[in-house]
Amino acid sequence: MIFTLVCFVLGLITIGIRGFAWDTDFIGGTSMQINIGTPLSADDLADITAITEGIIAKKVSAVQKTGDNGEQVLIKCTEIDTTMRDEIFEALREKYHLTDEDRLNVTSIGASISADFRRAGITSITLAVILMLVYITIRFDLKSGLAAVICLAHDLFFMLTAYSLLQLPMNSNIIAALLTILGYSINATIIVFDRVRENIKLYPKNSFDQNIDLSVNQTLLRSINTTITTLLTIVMIFIFGVQSIRQFILPLIIGIIAGLYSSVCLAGNVWALLQNHSTKNAKKKKNTDN
Repeated sequence: MIFTLVCFVLGLITIGIRGFAWDTDFIGGTSMQINIGTPLSADDLADITAITEGIIAKKVSAVQKTGDNGEQVLIKCTEIDTTMRDEIFEALREKYHLTDEDRLNVTSIGASISADFRRAGITSITLAVILMLVYITIRFDLKSGLAAVICLAHDLFFMLTAYSLLQLPMNSNIIAALLTILGYSINATIIVFDRVRENIKLYPKNSFDQNIDLSVNQTLLRSINTTITTLLTIVMIFIFGVQSIRQFILPLIIGIIAGLYSSVCLAGNVWALLQNHSTKNAKKKKNTDN
């Protein structure tokens, strides 16, 4: 609990200092896709970023390479007019000897559309958490449901911390990433809780804390093995995937590790705390009535 609290405070500090790299999906803006004609390096992306920011006098949301061979660049920034778009293209034309055909696509996303997207994302995540709480409450009890939701909030918070720390673009991918981790993490937690329910029946003389401890130990190897096999797959995608895929996979890796930690180290402990607190209150009420 102390370790988790320290990490939580560090995460809040990180988010407070670095903030988020909001993409056009959430705040609106302009996206320009340009064919450079040669594979782009990190230095090229840095140069294109500097050129764009010098023209628009603002920080860009994202500059990333796209295309099968990484020969195209996608520039995302706050909404700019046609004049600035032309200036950016002309500057890149001069640097990389481009032609008019290399200007592939330009799109603008209005603030109202971005606001609708934000609301849809928040609604989908909130609804998913509520439905999970209802399901676990029905299957186990309310205290276990609350413990599971606290662990889910833990996992999502550390994914958001990763987005802030690494300054990954906050775009539509984050909704998919957060929902994926919600499903993965709750599955690992339910495995532990299901074993707790079995052990309560098998060992009725044990205290609740003892059955929690026993259940975590019994499911520990399964949780670790499942996480390792999942990580092996997505790490390969991260290594061999394109930049846009990596920006989606990296938070997933962090979320999966956070999910393992919360299901093994937090879920049972939180449930035990809530259960013991409820038991103490019941005893106190009974003594008062007597």
